[in-house]
Amino acid sequence: MSAMQATVGDRKRMRVRYDWRLISAAAALLGLGVVMVASASLHKLAGAPLYYLTRHLIAIGIGVVGMWLMTRIPIREWERWGTLLFFLGMLLLVLVLVPGVGREANGATRWIPVGAFNLQSSEFMKLFVVFYLAGYLVRRQIEVARQAWGFIKPMILLVMACVLIMLEPDFGTTAVLLATALGLLFLGGVPVWQFALLIGLSGVALTTLVLISPYRLQRISSFLDPWADALDSGYQLSQALIAFGRGEWFGVGLGNGIQKQFYLPEAHTDFLMAVIGEELGLLGTLVVIALFGFIVWRAFAIGARAERLGQRFASYVAQGFGLWIGLQAFINIGVNIGLLPTKGLTLPLLSYGGNSIIVACMAIGLLLRIDYELNLGVGPDSNPKEAQWAGA
Repeated sequence: MSAMQATVGDRKRMRVRYDWRLISAAAALLGLGVVMVASASLHKLAGAPLYYLTRHLIAIGIGVVGMWLMTRIPIREWERWGTLLFFLGMLLLVLVLVPGVGREANGATRWIPVGAFNLQSSEFMKLFVVFYLAGYLVRRQIEVARQAWGFIKPMILLVMACVLIMLEPDFGTTAVLLATALGLLFLGGVPVWQFALLIGLSGVALTTLVLISPYRLQRISSFLDPWADALDSGYQLSQALIAFGRGEWFGVGLGNGIQKQFYLPEAHTDFLMAVIGEELGLLGTLVVIALFGFIVWRAFAIGARAERLGQRFASYVAQGFGLWIGLQAFINIGVNIGLLPTKGLTLPLLSYGGNSIIVACMAIGLLLRIDYELNLGVGPDSNPKEAQWAGA
């Protein structure tokens, strides 16, 4: 009887496949990112035209390995170590600010040199926050839904993390991290009045940060009217808007963009979407938006399915990643088209930026793992021996 059960189990595992639709969407964004980063950066260094493209390809290679590793580790392991990983992330955020440890570039200290690699701890903190909050919402479900203290406790730690990130400074990552956390807490059952109160307080805090910081206030002013000072404070946004205007419906053709060559700064990172708009037109931008929309939909669909099957931690992790990827893509695209004030934030899976690519690939791998376990039938009531490292 046991042999027959083992055979049935083996056959079931052979039938289980990873979500090829999610893999295809992520691969399409990564592939398009390679093409567009090459197009936007080949002219930048006369002596080494492949510098940025080579580093981008290395980051994708590491990211794909990280994605594969995430598909091999059971989700329950992340639930077990989520809190510890969060405090490890806090430690890394502190180390970034230690003189002699953190590396400064363009007026910001965001990286820790690790050999030839620069570790950006704020990027990995996005993963750790989702793990921590998902575990907290599972452990404190009743407290979160019924008591204000259940909502306040995780927010204290999140505010501490955001303060450390703001000291780098990194306003864009802070906004994404806070918005993701608030969205996840709302999905976890936080009463609407508490949620509304915190959003109000966050709005006041962010407004204060803008008002007391001259460069942030200048960014808001240039956002409202970039053409008032198109050669100085409104330069980035005005050049991005020109790029979109030149692209029209179908673009000027791959590699034929002008803005990336002489005018648009950070064309291969923060403003890669403007390059896409110029060279691939409205059609190209809509394809990118559709791919991101599909990934976010799959994340929430996987999360909803996990919740129906009683896997609440997996559900919150999937929804958290959906929120994070969707919000960061929305903010980046919004900045490029003038919908939001200019801030340094990459486009997930597309823009040049090693840490961003690696972390986004890891998030996709975790979504694939959750879907795999759901298909395999691994859940809270599963046989521990069957659940442990299933599919590894």
